[in-house]
Amino acid sequence: MSADPAIANAPGRPVTRRALRDSVYEVLLERVMDGSSPAGSSLNIDSLARQLGVSPTPVREALAQMEHTGLVSREALKGYRVADPLSDPQMEELVDARAAIELAAVEKAVTRHADLLADLRVAHAHHVLSAHRITRLRQDGPPPGFADLREYFAADWSFHLVIMRASGNRYLLQMAESLSVHVHRLRQTIDHDVYDVDQAVAEHAAVLTAFESGDAAAPVAAMRTHLAGVASRSSGLG
Repeated sequence: MSADPAIANAPGRPVTRRALRDSVYEVLLERVMDGSSPAGSSLNIDSLARQLGVSPTPVREALAQMEHTGLVSREALKGYRVADPLSDPQMEELVDARAAIELAAVEKAVTRHADLLADLRVAHAHHVLSAHRITRLRQDGPPPGFADLREYFAADWSFHLVIMRASGNRYLLQMAESLSVHVHRLRQTIDHDVYDVDQAVAEHAAVLTAFESGDAAAPVAAMRTHLAGVASRSSGLG
């Protein structure tokens, strides 16, 4: 049984006993997000185990983990299948929930803006660099897939996490991190060829500027504008 090159040779994702489930999860996530495993397709545990050169156990554990994101569903006697992308009402609910949590965090973080500015500037710089990389990939070749966008998504979310942590409310942070796994379904819906990283970077810059201004109302307004932009682009209205 030969190991899947996607696992065996993926940079930064070596298969170890301790990280085997996570390695399998990352490969399966990439397949779902880039369309290699399209919506409605079945995910047979034994077949995937053979393809990836692992035992069924880490595949079963990875699929159970993915079920929590909503990207896959399990049906009695049928096993797992790739879930359909979010419907418009589901997407609206997800964006509304995210806005409720994040705007509450921003309101609390404003009182600590001096302490969070350094970390927020660093996070924004990383986001800008990741966006530039995506722009170069678009210019030099075919549209970037999920594997290329992974670093960008992480940098984007890290910017938001700085604010969440600065809120000083552990429960808001926990709710945000719990909700973040469902954001993969939002990203599944977005056409990677048209996703506008420039708008997201500009909106993050506006949030940073608002915190730097010292105006208590400005960061909330800037974040509200950003989340509205995310909602618009996700629904294809941007």
